[in-house]
Amino acid sequence: MTQFGIDISADDIIDTLGFFDSWEDRYKYIIDLGKELPPLAEEHRTEVNLVRGCQSQVWLISELRDGRLFFAADSDAFIVKGLLGVVLAAYNGKTPGEILAFDIEAYFNALNLLQHLSATRGNGLRAMVKRIQDTAAAC
Repeated sequence: MTQFGIDISADDIIDTLGFFDSWEDRYKYIIDLGKELPPLAEEHRTEVNLVRGCQSQVWLISELRDGRLFFAADSDAFIVKGLLGVVLAAYNGKTPGEILAFDIEAYFNALNLLQHLSATRGNGLRAMVKRIQDTAAAC
């Protein structure tokens, strides 16, 4: 892991979650993934970086380097921070075009994720994705 990023890919997460038989074990993995994300500095925990639509507090920042977007995120809830890790694995280090072209619904379906989240968590997950896609579109 780096301050801006996560060193795991969407394919890695799909493969790893496939090893677990129960959703309890999958949740534990997702929570552990979130624990690996570096905390966001207090200076970034601002209103402008807050993701609207999430039940928990979620902050997301981005940096464009060499034509690629890198994201850092944090949350006050363990499972949400893990879900951030899942989302960042799909988008981090990609070009804005790659981000906009990525089929996030197919990714979530491959993980069988949305069926195992409450409606409010699912809405929050979509809010995170929208914020990243909006950032990519603005580039």
